[in-house]
Amino acid sequence: MHFITVPGYTNSGPQHWQTLLEEKYPQIIRVQQQDWDCPARQAWIDGIAATLAPLTGDVVLIGHSCGAVAITQWAAHAFPMNHAVITIKGALLVAPADVDAPDALEAIRVQRPLSLAALPFPSLLVASDNDEHLSLTRANQLAGAWGSELVIIRGGGHLHSAAGYGEWPLCEVLINQLSGNQLQPV
Repeated sequence: MHFITVPGYTNSGPQHWQTLLEEKYPQIIRVQQQDWDCPARQAWIDGIAATLAPLTGDVVLIGHSCGAVAITQWAAHAFPMNHAVITIKGALLVAPADVDAPDALEAIRVQRPLSLAALPFPSLLVASDNDEHLSLTRANQLAGAWGSELVIIRGGGHLHSAAGYGEWPLCEVLINQLSGNQLQPV
């Protein structure tokens, strides 16, 4: 089982829950993007594809913000080319940024448009009821379009380190839900 983190715009810093997961579970691999400050749609899809290319077997994708968006875009455009050698057991899509929103940050608009295609694998969309980058209404729309189970966190902001999401036990529970309890400390 492979676990792949897909950080968002500006990458995940040292106190971010994705980084802390990687430190706790050495089998987790982080997608590396050429430019963390420019989440250009095709470049970020290619970054995911390059990370997955050498893998075989089962995979769980763990995305945050623009990284979660990139997972959905990869699934719509590049996944069919990889599905013979990997099986995506699921995707955890945490606080996907609404890059299509009129008030989206200028820097993340290069990732437009959001994919609205149903995901060909199970997914959990985790959203907060007060995220400045994703309204709850839009989270419900995206969960419906992607076929994702929606998990609502009350008062979680953008579910990043600035909102207090460093060590995040619920995240590990959700990853194990998707993977069949395969995320275990080495």
